[in-house]
Amino acid sequence: MLLGITAVSFAVIQLAPGDFLDEMRLNPVVSAETVEQMRREFGLDQPPHVQYLRWLGQVVQGDFGYSFAYQVPVTWLLGSRWLNTILLNVCAFAFAWAVAIPLGIHAAVRQYRWSDNLLTFVSLLGISTPTFFTGLVGLYLAFRTGWLPIGGMTRVGFEELSLFGKVLDVAHHLILPTLILGFAGVAGLMRQMRGNLLEVLRQDYVRTARAKGLPERAVLYRHAVRNALNPLITLFGFQLGGLLSGSAILENVIGWPGIGQLVVEALLKKDLYVVMATLVVGSVTLVLGNLVADLLLAATDPRIRYD
Repeated sequence: MLLGITAVSFAVIQLAPGDFLDEMRLNPVVSAETVEQMRREFGLDQPPHVQYLRWLGQVVQGDFGYSFAYQVPVTWLLGSRWLNTILLNVCAFAFAWAVAIPLGIHAAVRQYRWSDNLLTFVSLLGISTPTFFTGLVGLYLAFRTGWLPIGGMTRVGFEELSLFGKVLDVAHHLILPTLILGFAGVAGLMRQMRGNLLEVLRQDYVRTARAKGLPERAVLYRHAVRNALNPLITLFGFQLGGLLSGSAILENVIGWPGIGQLVVEALLKKDLYVVMATLVVGSVTLVLGNLVADLLLAATDPRIRYD
């Protein structure tokens, strides 16, 4: 699967007109000999299939190639950005799950009441609103109120701060993107939790538990909620797989220095090997996320058994 994804992506990128050296060709200061030398150095003078096989052989050896635009190894470039993206996505991920599950339970228990209707409206708003628009609204509110920093990950003079000051500064800049990215996550998870719990509450074993005189709280949390969470575990795995790609749009809107911002810059500059490396890393995390979801399902659902 990974081989097919990289091959198709490589072909699509190659079909796009031009290459990384186009801007240099338009620069009158750079000679044609220099451009041709760089073309040979980067291997752009080879046929596309030769370039792909050459890159694939490097990947097998743990080398993702060399960045045309940044003039550094791609592995180092990704290493300088991945932690920023992981930090943002993990915070948004934790925020979404911590808020969505209780709200979903509340909405299911109070079905069709005013609080359920309000949460339904908010969740539909969150699902239907594009991330870039939510990000722009968040930046506008931050600008008008002055409560939160606008864009970026750190402030000017960050290097002069103490270790504790640096942590506080990053945390302060992290609040706004976490809320923006987590808003859509809360909306989807809450609706999923509400629907799952309503379906479970209609099952025969829940009615039997109530008929036996069990307290409603025990019926709800010990039996119904536990089974309603099982379908969300699969979704949990998919979200784990998106830890390196789930914030790509938002990173570009707010200027967060992560992998998503790097990919867009690489696409604009036709930095071929950077784009390919991010595809490989994203595919691997998606596979690992599905594996984690399967293991969690086996651990939480007694109906599932693996030999």
